[in-house]
Parts: sequence; C-alpha cells; structure tokens
Amino acid sequence: MTHAARLYKIESLIRQRGHVSMAVLCDELEVSRATLKRDLEYLRDQMGAPIEYDRDANGYRFGAEYRGQKHELPGLWFSERELYSLLMAHQLLSELDSEGLLSRHLQPLLDRIHELLGPEGETQSRALMRRVKIVGALKRPVASEFFERVGEALLRRRRLHMRYQTRGRGGASSEREVSPQRLVHYKNTWYLDAWCHTREKLLRFALDAMQQARVLDARAKDVAMKQVEAEMDAGYGIYAGGTRQWATLQFSPQAAPWISREEWHPEQQGRWLDDGAYELKLPYVDETELVMDLLRQGEQVRVLAPAALQQAVRRRLEAAARQYLANHNEETPA
Repeated sequence: MTHAARLYKIESLIRQRGHVSMAVLCDELEVSRATLKRDLEYLRDQMGAPIEYDRDANGYRFGAEYRGQKHELPGLWFSERELYSLLMAHQLLSELDSEGLLSRHLQPLLDRIHELLGPEGETQSRALMRRVKIVGALKRPVASEFFERVGEALLRRRRLHMRYQTRGRGGASSEREVSPQRLVHYKNTWYLDAWCHTREKLLRFALDAMQQARVLDARAKDVAMKQVEAEMDAGYGIYAGGTRQWATLQFSPQAAPWISREEWHPEQQGRWLDDGAYELKLPYVDETELVMDLLRQGEQVRVLAPAALQQAVRRRLEAAARQYLANHNEETPA
C-alpha cells in the first residue's frame, strides 16, 4: 500500500469507527508501528488532521471539538486512483493551454498531489506523465489576456465588451456587449456562449477571434443553463441556432467498422445494412461543419438526405475536382 493510500485509510478508519487502536491500524495497513507513527505525525503536522491518542480507549480518534461532525482533511482529498487521474487531467490541461495560464493556476494543486503521493508515488506519477502524450492538431491559440478577462467576466457574472472579428463577413470587425454564460472547448479551440445584447440572442464566439476585451461593471444577464444547452447544443458540431434538420449518411463497408464506433452527435442513430455498409442519422442546424467533415471521408460516404445537404457536398466535391482538372490541363503539353 502506497503512502497516499495509507493516509486515506487511516483517516477513513478513524472517521468510521470513532477510535482505532494502534494494533488494528498496523494490521489493517500492514505496516510496522514505526511507519504508522510517521504517517500519523504527517497527518497531524502536514495535513492538519485533528488526530489524538485516547489513553482510556487505547486508540486514536479525532479531537473533542470534532466529535459528532463529519471530518474531512483540509483542502482536496482523493484516493490514490483519483490522484493519478488528476495528474493525467493536468497533463491534458497543459496541452490545451498554450499560454500556460491554466497550468500556472493549477500548479499548487499539482504540488499537493505529488505531496500526497509521497516519494515513491511521486516518482511513479512523473513517469506516468512522461508516458502520456496528447496531440492537438489545428490548434488556434488564445491570448492569455482575453482568456483571463472572459474567465473573470464569467465567474464574476459581469458583462463583457469586445471587438470581434466575424469570419463569415469577410473578416469584418464589430463591437459587442455580451453576458457570458459558459466556456466551450471544441476541437482544440475555445468558444464563449454568451447573450449578445446587440442582437438580443444567444450566440457562440471564438475566443481567438477577439481583438479587444474589457470587463464591465454591469451585471451579466443570466440565462438558464437548460435554455443555453437547448439552443446551443442541438445542432452538429460547434454551430448553433437555426432550424434543426436530420442528415442520413451511408458509409461504405470499408469505413463502417470505424464509423459505427464513433460519436458524431449524442442523439445520432445508426444501423448496419445488409451489404455491410453503415447508415448514420444525426441532427444539424448549419451544414458548414458537417459538409467539411463529410469531405474528409472522401468516397467512403454518401449523403442520402436531405437533398440540400447532398447538393452542398456535391458542389464542394465538383469544385475540388475542377481544381485538379485545371492543373492537369495546364501541365499537359499541347
């Protein structure tokens, strides 16, 4: 049993039984009296646990002021498995956070985790982190100043004034006053779901498209999270708003084994066809991202419905083919 597991079990046994003798603790933990004494000293001196020895009961217990109350060690307290899970989560956040903002604020937690794991566990945890690699492709970094101001406005429930570059309007910029509702991380990019006071509706903004940001004193408009989820999560991918439609896709027998295991949308419906192909139905409100993802599948997918989506994919494929045909004609000698 590791150091962290022993500390957790000591605290748990005393809390459950009221008092526990040294003999029982040594037996339960399978350690010597000297090791147990060191663990008890660590819990008292380093973790602030109110453990004391009761001569009459011949056992260890929490101090009188804690009797009848549920005691938890100060700060965060985790089992050994949870500690290692948090280390992996920290590794993920470090990869997501190109500016180092999140990692910097989480460093005290990381130090505490290593402390709880002890010397042996710390060595194992560092080895684990070296053996976990997270690759983030097509990452769009966000300036730390914008991330901090969005986070401040979100947590303090204040409005945010920003200058925002809209990709769909040729890169034109506009001034917006918004009430932040939640942060969304999707495909290596950060987004803000916010109530736009200019257009009086919920909109989704990419943080990397912010050119200026300023936290205002005005209190943010609160929108029920159920409404945010209903309006912003109904479609496919990152696009929100608009009329919901259902796409029917048919994947070739070659692609079917892999597609059948993928989640394209939480509400998707899939079924195997007699020839080994796979049919997938999923909702969307804007065809833009869905078309891009379908183009990545090449000849392995065919859009069955609706007709508008089928035509959109066909137009993009024909336009791409014309690029290659034009190059071929230019390179072919007369």
